[in-house]
Amino acid sequence: MSDSQAINQAVAKLYNTYPFPPDPLSDDEPPGYNWRWSWNSAYSFCTGYKPDRQDIRILDAGCGTGSGTDYLIHLNPEAEIVAIDLSEKALEVAKERCQRSGVIAKHSKPVEFHNLKLEDATQLSGEFDFINCVGVLHHLPEPIKGIQALASKLAPGGILHIFVYAELGRWEISLMQKAIALLQGDKRGDYRDGVKVGREIFANLPENNRILKQEKERWSLENHRDEAFADMYVHPQEIDYNVETLFELIDASGLEFVGFSNPKYWQIERLVGKSSELMTRVEDLSDRALYRLIELLDPNLTHYEFFLARPPLTKIDWSDDRALLKAIPELHPCMQGWPSRNFLNYEYEMVNLSEAEYEFLLACDKNLDKQRNVEEIIANCLLDLAKVRSLWLKQLILLQPKPKIKN
Repeated sequence: MSDSQAINQAVAKLYNTYPFPPDPLSDDEPPGYNWRWSWNSAYSFCTGYKPDRQDIRILDAGCGTGSGTDYLIHLNPEAEIVAIDLSEKALEVAKERCQRSGVIAKHSKPVEFHNLKLEDATQLSGEFDFINCVGVLHHLPEPIKGIQALASKLAPGGILHIFVYAELGRWEISLMQKAIALLQGDKRGDYRDGVKVGREIFANLPENNRILKQEKERWSLENHRDEAFADMYVHPQEIDYNVETLFELIDASGLEFVGFSNPKYWQIERLVGKSSELMTRVEDLSDRALYRLIELLDPNLTHYEFFLARPPLTKIDWSDDRALLKAIPELHPCMQGWPSRNFLNYEYEMVNLSEAEYEFLLACDKNLDKQRNVEEIIANCLLDLAKVRSLWLKQLILLQPKPKIKN
């Protein structure tokens, strides 16, 4: 047996013992939203405009117990969806979750589940317009092979959403993993014993211990479940990245880096913006060097979440007033508390609208059938183009060119 096969078997054993994530099953549709799993909102984030196709193919690569799959089915009603995972037990839970929530019964297109490791995604038929890969690549024996397998299945103009661990924000986790492994000795690979050892360590560390403080401040709420504790502290395979090693992985995919999905973190102004001298020096840095500087100065980042694409991927920044006036606006699909002048946006942050902005969004909310353009709507709500751009930049609206762009 090769080292890669042994690692994959160990990972499968972990998730057969502790299926992850341990989110409870429900007879209701998934609550809330994750905008990164909505084709319309993710594509708009990557390109600036709403896609002109909804009948797409989506791959959930490493679906685990199906929490993300449940959302993908729910948020993309016209998509054909395929979910794969190497853990038979986790896949059983995923199927049950999506059946019980009712999303499959309401879905108009096929939903498939396959017991397949990510590196073997090449065995799937056809290509995919949207691939979701959350929390998987960093657990592979050879992540480059994994990302290349996904890249080979991404259709031209398609987007790939990835989530992998960051080393700086997981430093204490890494130390705890090594400590548990040392104390397990020959029992390493017995994941129930690993959880027992880990819990005993935390129960006895002094209150001022850095590892214990980090656990209490950031992770204890989710780690009360043994499944989450095992995934974090006794995983048999984990690779944590920094910006430099992350882009080595991205470059190996052969795909285009579109951007991080948490752009606010990657703004250097929030860290050294008060120093004109430092900001001048920043101008000489490449994008990647700038990213590295930011994570060094703010080492709390626990993961990277970003989009890749297979060209051609047309992008629009709506700086052209004429194009913006003719665009068809609609409400962003991920909001909570709407309609109101105060609601939660796509990132669950509070939004406070002016009366004119509220009237504009009300019109956008009713615009799917009417297909009115920005020019027609702002004539009735007295909102200028700068404010419309601001609503788009804040991801409160989606914009679709007219005539539609064909990729």
